[in-house]
This record gives sequence, structure tokens and C-alpha cells, in this order.
Amino acid sequence: MQKKQPIHIIGGGLAGSEAAWQAANAGAPVILHEMRPATMTEAHKTDGLAELVCSNSFRSDDAELNAVGLLHYEMRQCGSLIMAAGDAHRLPAGSALAVDRVGFSNMVTAKLQAHPRITIERGEVAGLPPEDWDNVIIATGPLTSKALSEAILSITDEDALAFFDAIAPIVYRDSINFDIVWFQSRYDKPGPGGTGADYINCPLSEAQYNAFIDALLAGETTEFKEWEKNTPYFDGCLPIEVMAARGRETLRFGPMKPVGLTNPHAPDQKPYAVVQLRQDNALGTLWNMVGFQTKLKYGAQTSIFRMIPGLENARFARLGGLHRNTFLNSPVLLDQSLRLKRQPRLRFAGQITGVEGYVESAAVGILAGRAAAAQYLGRPFELPPPTTALGALLNHITGGHFTGSREEAAEYKKLGARRTFQPMNINFGLFPPIETPKWDADGNRLKGKERSHARKRALTRRARADLEQWLRSQNLPLLAQEA
Repeated sequence: MQKKQPIHIIGGGLAGSEAAWQAANAGAPVILHEMRPATMTEAHKTDGLAELVCSNSFRSDDAELNAVGLLHYEMRQCGSLIMAAGDAHRLPAGSALAVDRVGFSNMVTAKLQAHPRITIERGEVAGLPPEDWDNVIIATGPLTSKALSEAILSITDEDALAFFDAIAPIVYRDSINFDIVWFQSRYDKPGPGGTGADYINCPLSEAQYNAFIDALLAGETTEFKEWEKNTPYFDGCLPIEVMAARGRETLRFGPMKPVGLTNPHAPDQKPYAVVQLRQDNALGTLWNMVGFQTKLKYGAQTSIFRMIPGLENARFARLGGLHRNTFLNSPVLLDQSLRLKRQPRLRFAGQITGVEGYVESAAVGILAGRAAAAQYLGRPFELPPPTTALGALLNHITGGHFTGSREEAAEYKKLGARRTFQPMNINFGLFPPIETPKWDADGNRLKGKERSHARKRALTRRARADLEQWLRSQNLPLLAQEA
């Protein structure tokens, strides 16, 4: 009898690491392939698994009123290694979950190396995996190597979509002028692991703001290569100068909004705009400029960002950058268990499937890992309910949200999905509708924000209940393996 092949997972980022953890804990042997350090990318700096190359934030941890926080909750319930490492290396960030990127990656790497059913192999898988690998997860992310990208395209007859993802600068804390800046979270909201004073705030007057916008618009940016020129940006991660070009007030209603903040150095003087910095490492020596992704050249960055009050003498541990992301036209190419329809031995996970964000990528890793393990063990894999955050993400990827006739669905997948499919963060708009409560417990009619909050609470209550039922019905219970 021929020996069963292990599950091969290509890519040691967040999705690949999570997929390996889930599959191995379910009882399947896994070989995790990571090309670093033999072959590096433009964005990675280390050979660590699950390296965070952009922000160090997993965004909101509010599981009641925020879809991202709900996804955090669901992943924890699934025994997520990524969430366990994030929780273990949490940094103060108001109601958000920010992590020490070095400690986080080190923990993920150590846990995977120590797992008895996981083997880590270093080196690039160039081109398509060998034919005898019958259960493969490709989790190579937005920086998939050229050889593998071309191989995937050769069997799909589809143009992979692409967009640019920009990286924000990191500032040394001891170079910030605390005679001007102050610590505060918006509306003093503490959140888990925080104090209500988790961000460094740099105030700008109207004149300073306008001078800053003028400099941004005039700043020299990186030149695109010929093959990059028609690549669109993802709206959730626009470079700061691109946002500025959309209108002078755009930044003031975006990452530089001054709401919920009071400057203790001038309590009677409301800032016209505010730049926030978020802690980036456990020591508190590095601070990330929130929302300041950029494609400005390095010289322009240092001179322009030092125009910000409090950053006049800023020293940068890392300047901003830009890299090209790629993702599949997943509603056309993938089935509901994330397998490539033309070659079902290949399953995909992470950003390459068309989700955006660290936790979204890892969440798809959970689903891919469990589905691959079910295949290895000869068991059916039950899809998560679309009312859960996991199910809503999966529906976005596979086009399962379409509710028309079979003929309309076929036409949508043939034409519509190709035109409209874009990377997506988890949000309540991906969930099936729910009847919004109209009255509170005292019989008062709910209006505005209260009604919106009531709707979100109803969505999260339904998701939690349906997730619990799904986990109980799984043919793939997780084996005992603490993260």
C-alpha cells in the first residue's frame, strides 16, 4: 500500500503558519516550506515565520461592536496560534491589539519548530509543486515568487490581480519632542492591555497642516517599473500622499483627524489636525506613524515628516516603502474549500486569496488547514456558517454571497466577479442581514448610534452562537496542543 503523502504548505507567513498549526493539531503530518533566508523578498527582513512586514496592529479587539474583534474571538475559539502569539506579546494600543513584532514571530517560529507533526523545510518551491504532492496549501501571500506566480497563472488562464501596499515609517521614541506631543487614546479609551494613553499625539495648527499638505503633494515619489504602472492601490492602505492628492481635507478626516483628543500643553486650543504614533515594540523604544504608509523617496520622507510638530528631530528606525501585492480572482478560480478548481490538489490561503489584513489572512489559514486535514483523514469538512466572521470571509473569497439563480451565478462568476473582486477586510457588510432591534429594554425607541450598536450586538451574538454549534459539529476536533 502506497504511503500517504503529508500535507505540504508553501509559505511561512501568518496564513501558512496558522494552516500548519491547525492541520497538525487535527492529526495530519505537515511539511511547511519557507524560502527565506535562502530567497528573501523586498519587504521581509528576517527568516522568522509569521514576520510582520507592515503595521504591528491586529486592529480592534472589540468582539461586540467590531467585525475585526469578532474575528479575533472566533480565531481564539479555533485554537489559533497567531492569536495566542499576539495575546502573549500584546502592546498598549487602546482598544486595538498591537504586538511586539519580534516576540510574536519568535513565538510562532518556536511553536511550529517544536510541534511533533510539523517539519519545516527551508528553500523555494519554484514553479508548481511536484505531481505526487496531492494535498498542498499555497500560502505565499502578496509576495509570491515570480516562478510560482507564473506557474499558477499558466494553469488558471486568469490574470492575477495586483495592487500596491505601502509601509509606514517607525520612529525612535527618544527622538520625539515631549514638550509638544502627549500621550492619549481617542476619547481616553483604554482597551485590553492599554491605559487610555496609548498613542503619542502630534498637534498641527491650520497653517502647519496646510504647509504639510503642500510638501506632501510636492514630494518626490518612487518611480514605478513598467510592469507596475497599471497596478491599483488597495483603498485600505493608501499612501499618505495619494490620500492628500484626493483633497486637502482628506487626511484631516482620515488618519490625521483631531477628534477625541485634548492637548494638555494647550487645553484651550483645539488642534486642527493630529498625527498619531503607536507603540511598535515591547520596550516602547519604537513608534509607528499610524496611517502614514508612503511611496515618498527616503530623502523626502525625512524632511517632510520632520515638519510635524514634535518630530522636528525624529530619527527613523525604518522609513516607509512600497511593495506590489498579488491575489487570485478567487470567486472564479476556487471552490468553497479553497481548492483550485482546475487542480484540486492545490488549496490556497491568506492574502493571495483576496483578503486584506493580518488576522483575515490567518483566519483563511485556519480554514485551509482544517480543510486539508479533513482531506488527509478522509473526513468531510463542514463549511463555517456565513453568519460567522470566518464564514463571511470565506463567502467573500468564493463568491458564495451571490444569491441569484444558477444561470445568474454562472454569469456573475464568468463576468461580474472578474470585474469587481477586490481585497477585503472583514466587515459587517459581509454578513447576512439581521433584523435590527428597534426598542431598548425600557421600551425606548433606538436611534442613530444606539440602533447601529444594537445591530452590531445582534450580529455578534448570532455569530458566536453559530460558531459554537459549528465547532461542536466538526468532524475535526482539535487535539490537545496548547499554544
